[in-house]
Amino acid sequence: MSVESVFQIIEALAVVIGVGFAMLQVRQYRRDKRREAAMELLHSFQTPQFARALNIVYNLPDGLSRDEIESEVGDDFHLVYALMTTWESLGILAFRGEVDLDIIDDFFSGPIKISWQKLKGHVMGERALLGRDTIEEWFQWLTERLAEREASTPRIPAHVAHKHWPNKRKSY
Repeated sequence: MSVESVFQIIEALAVVIGVGFAMLQVRQYRRDKRREAAMELLHSFQTPQFARALNIVYNLPDGLSRDEIESEVGDDFHLVYALMTTWESLGILAFRGEVDLDIIDDFFSGPIKISWQKLKGHVMGERALLGRDTIEEWFQWLTERLAEREASTPRIPAHVAHKHWPNKRKSY
């Protein structure tokens, strides 16, 4: 074997090792990005105002109209509106692939679905009043995606599904 052949083999091995290393770095970057997004979600929603808004929404009766919801909530409606725009923003981020729908599902599937159930009358009333079907469109889209996921794979509470944790599930 000639010296030139040995150098070509070494060069080819270096390229393969370089590509392999780059692939590992990309995987690590994706894992880090996913972890960072999850932590950002967690921190951004751990506020007293967010908790208050969820409490207000959870305590609303189902089937109220726009006006009934605003009357029932009163001066705290700005908190409910902020909650709806938060779900709207998460819908956009999920659609654009900036936040993984799995993370949203794990963190907020229940609160999002309950919020839509309680606030749908308000959204529909706003759309009719303003003549804009795009009002809270991503909130609705997100709710529908989460409902589809739940229909195909029923929700099992974490305390049941992961009863024997830690397991061999991949880490993020």
